[in-house]
Amino acid sequence: MKNVSIDTITQAFLDYCGDDTDPRTMFVLQKMVEHMHAFAKETELTHAEWARGLKFLTDAGKITDDERNEFVLISDVTGMSSLVDMIGSQHGGTSSSVLGPFHSVGAPLLPVGGDLKKDNDGTTVVIEGHVRDIDGNPVEGAVIELWQTAENGLYYSQDGGQDDFNLCCSMKTGPDGRYAMTTVKPAPYKVPDDGPVGELFRATGRTPWRPSHLHFIVQADGLKSLVTEVFANGDPYLDKDAVFGVRSDLIMDYVETSDLDALPDDLEVGRDVTLPYYKVDFDFTLVSEPN
Repeated sequence: MKNVSIDTITQAFLDYCGDDTDPRTMFVLQKMVEHMHAFAKETELTHAEWARGLKFLTDAGKITDDERNEFVLISDVTGMSSLVDMIGSQHGGTSSSVLGPFHSVGAPLLPVGGDLKKDNDGTTVVIEGHVRDIDGNPVEGAVIELWQTAENGLYYSQDGGQDDFNLCCSMKTGPDGRYAMTTVKPAPYKVPDDGPVGELFRATGRTPWRPSHLHFIVQADGLKSLVTEVFANGDPYLDKDAVFGVRSDLIMDYVETSDLDALPDDLEVGRDVTLPYYKVDFDFTLVSEPN
């Protein structure tokens, strides 16, 4: 198109795309470019501002490697990861939340009641619950994956002092849909703020901290897989999570007790827990796969 103008440049871009472009790709691309061009016009974006934005992305590329992806972090801290997650989440079941960058495939299988705490520092946490379908029926054979930080706020992949798969496990529910394990209370932690994302936090007066949480993936045949996080009630960062992962139904209570009779009978550690310990009960509800 000759004589491209402010008013015609968006349509010119679309006209340049070939007729054989995949329809979904074309739709997403069209909406992205329309919104980008509208943003530039609405804000009367200057050359200096656009150059600063490009530098931000360039710096993100420079700091990204096999262990750290700054672009994923940008998506997380701008709310895009959570927004996409909520758009595609299961309705009627337990809310989903962000996967995060520290999930490790192949965590060891623990039996129901197994010990994840081992020799980790911290007060014992006994967590148990059930996996049910939307009608309240127990889900037998549901596979649960759990991963979390140690008391120092680091995942094993960040901390050379932790063993591989420390505080990570998978577990399969029995006929009653129940899971149970002993672990420690994870600590709040900061997302990496030594790169472009940190500049964004400091420029906007935001905190890089995330509230204490446990990560879960719950999967069962015929039901939609759930990727979620469960957060500690009373955590000071619940209302300002750096990656917008908190949902009201994902908040759990750590109930402090010294009552050994309240322990489940099938714990691998028996009654050998720190006193006092924390008791947590949290159930998951899965919905059917869409047709």
